[in-house]
Amino acid sequence: MTKMKEDSRWADPEKAARRIMEHARAFEPIQDGRIYIEKINYPMLYQDKATPAEYWAGLEYAKDKGWLEYHESGTFVRMLQPGKDLFA
Repeated sequence: MTKMKEDSRWADPEKAARRIMEHARAFEPIQDGRIYIEKINYPMLYQDKATPAEYWAGLEYAKDKGWLEYHESGTFVRMLQPGKDLFA
């Protein structure tokens, strides 16, 4: 049985959510403020080396805080005003 790596920098959902928001902010939204999900999941998973569980926990945290709206199709998110306010 493999032991989970406990010292991951993204283990805290709030830290992961804030990093997701940085990635979302870096992308210029398209129509209706859409940010394609791959524009945040690729850098989070492959550059920042978050696990899928850490990424998903961060995304859930951002949704629960009202920072992001996650479209039911799973293809894009929208940054909401509270999320924009993180960078004000």
